[in-house]
Amino acid sequence: MKKVLVSLLLTLGITGLAQAAGDAAAGQGKVAMCGACHGADGNSMAPTFPKLAGQGERYLLKQLNDIKSGARAVVPMTGMLTGMSDQDLQDIAAYFASQNMSVGAADPALVARGEALFRGGKLDQGMPACTGCHSPTGSGNDAAGFPQLGGQHGDYVALQLTNFREGVRTNDGDTKIMRAIAEKLSNKDIAALSSYIQGLH
Repeated sequence: MKKVLVSLLLTLGITGLAQAAGDAAAGQGKVAMCGACHGADGNSMAPTFPKLAGQGERYLLKQLNDIKSGARAVVPMTGMLTGMSDQDLQDIAAYFASQNMSVGAADPALVARGEALFRGGKLDQGMPACTGCHSPTGSGNDAAGFPQLGGQHGDYVALQLTNFREGVRTNDGDTKIMRAIAEKLSNKDIAALSSYIQGLH
């Protein structure tokens, strides 16, 4: 009897997980509106709109939910997610996560400083290296919900770092990880770091 009960609970648990997961194929049919700014495959052409392709599904879903709820204010997306269900958002996240992010190029004059910050942080000021959360290749950590950075538009990265530093963006959680890190970055640091990230792959 115990074996049957355990088997039933496992089956129900697995089924519940399967239903909660996003469906990339279904998501492809739900991203037409997203493509206008982010590109059909999530590789936006405009440097101020983030590339969504290749981002971790967990990170994407959190951002979509935060934008929908208002926890993260993104003016160009106001109202765009209002009519979408939880399943819609999961499917959209799964679709973009299944795509490959294109890679940009870094400004050669900024690479040395950007790499030093990305790989070494500012330990004398208590700022850890970006590699700790976002990996040495910039591929992120989907299990932890840390985004892929490598290849992301430099202009977008610079804006987000500035927004974290200035307290405009606050959806990094109660631990304020990104706000605490960005507080230690100067404008020149942000320019170098964002350029380096754009060419990182």
